[in-house]
Amino acid sequence: MKKKILIVEDEEGLRLLYEEELKSEGYEVITAKNGKEAIEKLEEGKPDLVILDIVMPVMNGMEALGKILGKDKKIPIILNSSYPGYKENFMSWAADAYITKSVDLDELKNKVKELLEKGRSR
Repeated sequence: MKKKILIVEDEEGLRLLYEEELKSEGYEVITAKNGKEAIEKLEEGKPDLVILDIVMPVMNGMEALGKILGKDKKIPIILNSSYPGYKENFMSWAADAYITKSVDLDELKNKVKELLEKGRSR
């Protein structure tokens, strides 16, 4: 069975890029453009992993992170942000990984694979 990944990203170009790249890796991909939409998608069908942008309108990634973990502590979450400064934010410690956005998606794809193989760390 295909692993399902939820990508939460407000920037359409990036959302499409991640979706294409991850689909080509053999994953089923669902997308949301903000934290609020992500919570709705979470209730529709449980993803195996969440890739979460931090700076978004409506509900940002930090707020969404708390809500996602409140619903399901087992889903691995990768924070994916353009701003490395958020790595120091204590809320980001609740995520399983923190990746700074880059045009090279290898780091992201490797982390997705690794987390799906080992499951949530706590």
